[in-house]
Amino acid sequence: MTVTIFLLGLAVVAAASFFVAAPLFRPRPATGPAQPAGERERWERQKRQALAAIKEAELDHRMGKLSDEDLSAMRGRFESLALEAMAALEGRGRS
Repeated sequence: MTVTIFLLGLAVVAAASFFVAAPLFRPRPATGPAQPAGERERWERQKRQALAAIKEAELDHRMGKLSDEDLSAMRGRFESLALEAMAALEGRGRS
């Protein structure tokens, strides 16, 4: 009876060990970017960042952290970056 319980326990431990270790031995799927981000993603990112920077500058201006001159200078710079990205995206979308 003791040997039977020992063998049953050993079988349970072996099955649990196999279940836990099985994912370690499976081949990994090839996921993730194999190549750097494309041109479209770069322009999308530039547009998003420029628009977010405009919103942040406006918030800082409302809080009194930026003067009117600083806001207009920053807004002009970030608007030009956003417009450049939008023009590039529009040009690429038509191609």
